[in-house]
Amino acid sequence: MSNVQNFIYENNLQWQASFNEKTAKNAYAYRGSLVITPGKVLSADKQLPPKATATQVILATNSDKIDFIACELETLDFFEPFVERYKEVLSPDGLYLLFVTDLDADGKFEYEGFTFHAFALDESSVWNELLDHADLFKGDLKKLTPAEKIDEVYSEIKRTAFRISDKSYEEIKALQNSEGKVLFGAV
Repeated sequence: MSNVQNFIYENNLQWQASFNEKTAKNAYAYRGSLVITPGKVLSADKQLPPKATATQVILATNSDKIDFIACELETLDFFEPFVERYKEVLSPDGLYLLFVTDLDADGKFEYEGFTFHAFALDESSVWNELLDHADLFKGDLKKLTPAEKIDEVYSEIKRTAFRISDKSYEEIKALQNSEGKVLFGAV
């Protein structure tokens, strides 16, 4: 079991995982949500759902730290608690892509020695955004297993030159809006 997987298990951070094992190219990969702020513990065997999660997570690593993570943060307000929760397994060399629903523009910034690429996320999904950035098409991945899909997307995304400007964390925070994700359809 990888150090990252141990960290997630020991701290009960996995939530609604759809993939949680090694792949052909990575010692550990994960898809699902990760807990940022756990829910209130009601008893030894009962706990409320998490108060804050990183959703649509795609994570891959071959080291003791997270080499790659892409996820949705419902609000930029979740960012600092996210770093606080996971900094033990973050790396200054990692590729960290955050898709934030209440962000008005994109930017690359450094926070506590880690580099993050933050993207505004409107109606799309993290997966679709990754495919766009990596120049992949859903048809390219259609016949692959879930493990192969993670490997392929990570392999392509780490070669991608993101065309976003460098910003300070303060500049990123100034781009936060109060609207969040706009929902469509029946209410």
